[in-house]
Amino acid sequence: MKKYHVYGIGAALVDTELEVSDSDLVTMQVDKGLMTLVDEARQAELLGHLESHMVYSKRASGGSAGNTIIATSYFGGSTFFSGKVANDENGDFYMQDMKDAGVATITTPAETGVTGKCLILITPDAERSMNTFLGISATLSNRELDEQAISDSEYLYIESYLVTSDSGREAATKARQVAQSNGSKVAISFSDPGIIAHFADGVKSIMGDKVELVFCNEEEALSFAGVSSLDAAIEKIKQVSEEFVITLGAKGALVYDGNTIISIDGVSVKAVDTNGAGDMFAGAFLYGITHGMTHQQAGDFASAAAAKVVSQYGPRLSADEYKAIAKDFT
Repeated sequence: MKKYHVYGIGAALVDTELEVSDSDLVTMQVDKGLMTLVDEARQAELLGHLESHMVYSKRASGGSAGNTIIATSYFGGSTFFSGKVANDENGDFYMQDMKDAGVATITTPAETGVTGKCLILITPDAERSMNTFLGISATLSNRELDEQAISDSEYLYIESYLVTSDSGREAATKARQVAQSNGSKVAISFSDPGIIAHFADGVKSIMGDKVELVFCNEEEALSFAGVSSLDAAIEKIKQVSEEFVITLGAKGALVYDGNTIISIDGVSVKAVDTNGAGDMFAGAFLYGITHGMTHQQAGDFASAAAAKVVSQYGPRLSADEYKAIAKDFT
């Protein structure tokens, strides 16, 4: 019996969300629906343009894998997270927020620098466009890994955003190797269509020959496989992963359990903010399959959790909301 259900590794970012119009995105020259890496000056420029906009979500510890691990923890899983923050106020906030969510973290002392920040712009159609200043998280490396904790986890969960830095890609690859050498399963999220479009080879190098579980959406699946048909993409992903989840937005998801493609129904809600939907789906699904659920049950559970998070602003739910969803499925 391993100590942790899931060990996550990813960029540690402090998130701020704002509601904008499509014309705002055009004016600011922001690519809609994608994650764009920016420097601190560009992020400040965007904030200046948006200073009159209301912030709908409080500052929160984020990053894709961070959101997933927090969800798994709040549902009742035992979790560990590796990310890199600086020795600054945002870094202190991030680590305390993780602790408050019940997530164990690395004890490596923080270095001098600037903690990464993500500005998330939400348009009326609920789409999210992210402008990320990685800050010190761009230098995440093997130093931030806890090999004992990886070995003592049922699953290692990797976000593909790590492919954008050499040291991050090396750390993700090292973590995958440690997991595979110690009987821990490896799950990876494709993270963003732009990441797969520009860094597919790097993502494949992180994955090695084969992993146990892939999370992606339909656009990422098609891009990764280099095909235009979802059926063809499924056959390609089967070659690199024992199991996978392809989310389909409001239509639900497809789950492959190693033998059968299972169709997961979407839950009808009025979406106001799709930020964190995929992260929540992954967190709930990982909780489910590490707590005795079948893939069908875990998919239904994850679909309900994702629907709940898109019906409100921010990538997180309240502690009571996590408990209420879990109660309906356990």
